[in-house]
Amino acid sequence: MLERLQKIIADAGIASRRKAEGYILAGRVRVNGRVVQQLGSKADPQVDSIKVDGKLLRRPERVYLLLHKPPGYLTTRSDPQGRPTVMDLIPPRFRVYPAGRLDYQSEGLVLLTNDGELTRQITRAGGHCPKFYHVKVRGVPEEKELDKLRKGVRLNDLLLHPATIRLLRQQRHSWYEVTLYEGKNRQIRRMFEIIGHPVLKLKRVALGPLDLKGLVPGAHRLLRPSEVEALKRTLDQGESGFAVRKR
Repeated sequence: MLERLQKIIADAGIASRRKAEGYILAGRVRVNGRVVQQLGSKADPQVDSIKVDGKLLRRPERVYLLLHKPPGYLTTRSDPQGRPTVMDLIPPRFRVYPAGRLDYQSEGLVLLTNDGELTRQITRAGGHCPKFYHVKVRGVPEEKELDKLRKGVRLNDLLLHPATIRLLRQQRHSWYEVTLYEGKNRQIRRMFEIIGHPVLKLKRVALGPLDLKGLVPGAHRLLRPSEVEALKRTLDQGESGFAVRKR
């Protein structure tokens, strides 16, 4: 996948992005034997020969981390306000990025990786990677209200795709399993606000074939090669290959 040269250099641990830009402007960077001095130039670190001061950059090893995010963490690499982020929960040696978002108050599965193409496939609109959530909402919605969400509703100027909603249990408040194939900002919370039943708790329990089994809040683990392949098949074929069990 094509990436900006300064990012590739920074990911290789040679220099910060700003210093890497200086290297490019100074003519110290070659791609496939040709000096590149234009900022914004791109290359594929998995294919192209990239040298800084004559030294070949090592192609970064792909890393795939599964994290059980607790509430109270932002799904981003950094925050200008200094709030906790998911990066505070993993060792600094991993140069990875969140593949998608999970809002600050929510809990659950977050995938972090340096695989830009896989991230693009997961986060693109209308993608084929189902995301499964367990959602507690205030009160007991009527089926006709839920049917509106199942068919797809308009949110301001956005038309939300249909969602699968299945009852898990019902008492004074209700728990549902919600399956989405897109990921608009705070989408599930905004959906249930539309029908007057705000979300009290939200937990992402699975992403395609990946789930949280064995991971307590705050814990992470590396994906097995077989899990990476299963996720890629899901993205390529549009098949979930996974059924979420009731809580």
